[in-house]
Amino acid sequence: MDPHLLRTYVTVARLASFSEAARELGYTQSAVSQHIAALETDLGLPLLGRRPVAPTPAGQRLLEHAGALLLRLDAARADLGRFAAAPRATLSVAASPLALHPRTLAALPATGVTLRGLPRERVPEAVATGEADAGLVDGIAAPSDPLRLPDVAPLAATGVAEEPLAVVLPADHPLAGRAGLRLDDLVDARWLDAPAAGVPLGQLRAVHAGPAGRGFRTALRYEGTDTRTLAALAAAGHGLALLPLPVAAGVPGATAVPLVAPRLVHRIELLLPGLGGDAPGGRGEPAGPVAEFTRRLGS
Repeated sequence: MDPHLLRTYVTVARLASFSEAARELGYTQSAVSQHIAALETDLGLPLLGRRPVAPTPAGQRLLEHAGALLLRLDAARADLGRFAAAPRATLSVAASPLALHPRTLAALPATGVTLRGLPRERVPEAVATGEADAGLVDGIAAPSDPLRLPDVAPLAATGVAEEPLAVVLPADHPLAGRAGLRLDDLVDARWLDAPAAGVPLGQLRAVHAGPAGRGFRTALRYEGTDTRTLAALAAAGHGLALLPLPVAAGVPGATAVPLVAPRLVHRIELLLPGLGGDAPGGRGEPAGPVAEFTRRLGS
């Protein structure tokens, strides 16, 4: 399967237009049509309906594979490109919002840094494809356990911080006076769904291991990345939120009650590309600003 044809197909399907896809890809509309026809001939199946432009059932199934396939190809190209690339004089870091911890921020070099806030799932992709030199990603895990990250490419992950978790609720909430809270006692509570700014509800459901889709109901969905806004929403009574204890503490009108069971922590990891240290010509250890950042995080 030609990856160029596959990329064209994904673009047409996303935009639902041959002409828009041609404009985005820099091809003629005729070339785009030829790419789709060639891919359909190769697979022996119709992939796109023409009026309207929409994937067929077979085309929809191909889309389920295409993202991972193209990502792996982009990651392989970036990985091989690092063998010949000279060490960079600048540093680009991709970070999920809750990975912006005082320790990680203090470790950034004084100059030449670009810091990009991304959703959690995008951070490993950015490092794998060379969009970022390093990544900072967060999640919940048992103490000292690594995060479960998507397998997008060979990446080196190193834990750099762990901190306790707390449930944020209004100061007048019936549970606000507790010394600690168990997740089992909060399954039927109303929660804030804030996948970028807080701990995603999907992670809580996975940890609780209850029936699929049960519990942790969404009262309000917040699609921003500002943890202060999320905490303020919890203080105003719009739903509970789970945040690292240092972030949750001191929110006006709210109480942060430590999560005591199950034993979970908020964990932050540094992601670096697989540098090919054992391969001929491989650089092995990071260099330049990446090395400085890594050293300062480890000290």
